[in-house]
Amino acid sequence: MKKIVIIGANEFQNPLILRAKELGYETHVFAWECGDEGEKSADYFYPISITEKELILDKCKKIKPDAVTSIGSDLAVSTVTYLAKQLNLPGNDEKYSLICTNKYEMRKALNEAGIKVPEFQKVNSLKSIKKLNFPKIVKPTDRSGSRAINLVNNEEELKKAIKNAIESSFEKCAIVEDVISGEREYSCETISYQGNHIILAVTKKYTTGFPSCIEIGHIEPSDLSDQEQKLLSEILPKALDALHIKNGAAHTEFIIDDKGEINIVEIGARMGGDCIGSHLVRLSTGYDYLKMVIEVALGEKPTLSRMNHYKYAFIKFIFNEADLKKIKTIAKTWPNLIKYKSEIKPFNHKVTDSSSRFGYYIFATNDIALKEKIINKVKLYEN
Repeated sequence: MKKIVIIGANEFQNPLILRAKELGYETHVFAWECGDEGEKSADYFYPISITEKELILDKCKKIKPDAVTSIGSDLAVSTVTYLAKQLNLPGNDEKYSLICTNKYEMRKALNEAGIKVPEFQKVNSLKSIKKLNFPKIVKPTDRSGSRAINLVNNEEELKKAIKNAIESSFEKCAIVEDVISGEREYSCETISYQGNHIILAVTKKYTTGFPSCIEIGHIEPSDLSDQEQKLLSEILPKALDALHIKNGAAHTEFIIDDKGEINIVEIGARMGGDCIGSHLVRLSTGYDYLKMVIEVALGEKPTLSRMNHYKYAFIKFIFNEADLKKIKTIAKTWPNLIKYKSEIKPFNHKVTDSSSRFGYYIFATNDIALKEKIINKVKLYEN
């Protein structure tokens, strides 16, 4: 039995653990012990933080894995590339892992490759800010999940936003950048093998808007036109090459601006979280994305055959009790539409970022009229 090391054990990593076991692999999972689902799902669980690279490596030398991978965490990317190099396993080049996890380094790499990005600067204090015009977006250089993102319109807001972003950042830095003028927000899932990039799915994203930009839900397939799809297929391989992503999943977030141009927001060297890669791709396209990630981590060409699937798949995140009440009404009327649902957390706090949402439901259907009806009922289009 081949052995796979998986970095991370939370609910967005757990589908990878389960799929690896279904495919007959022995799973060795590393994460900080906190009661996450993957701790119980794994064949072997090691209570070591995913940032403790050397400790994990010591264990891996005894395990002798055939692959090391992760799917839903930017923080895990550098650990995966480090382990792959040290263990002589397939993966991306470790020396480029920073540009896939740091928004400033990513912006620099894309800009140098001639790919359109907004004007940007990195700051580690209020004194280091260069002269700028408003509005601006401020966010930590190295966090995800909509943490500490702010739209600022004046100096006073800028000071507060930079302080918040720096405090939230692991490296204690913020990136300040121009606002992209457009409300059409998307993400794209790809699989790469030895430098060959394949687009699997494009997701339409709905968020709360500024200042927090927390995802309300996602829909696949997206509403991109044929021309927009063509433009994306031309830009995306160049962007992935610029970040030296040659093997494995990648999740690209982009906005189509008022001029119809594609603006890359950021790229992660892992599949999309929020159940995009682990659930929606399979439901809406038939591609076994999880299996592909495992295959590439093993040094094998990914299987691109499709299984039976639905025409539409979408997820709605729970922000309050009203959201849950609407979904429960839908579940009574159309129970077969609901394909997955999470545990619902107690409604005892305010939603401030993606991690503080109360849960989610995933729907799938072949009926476009029913899809629109459900989306309107759960208010997916509303901020």
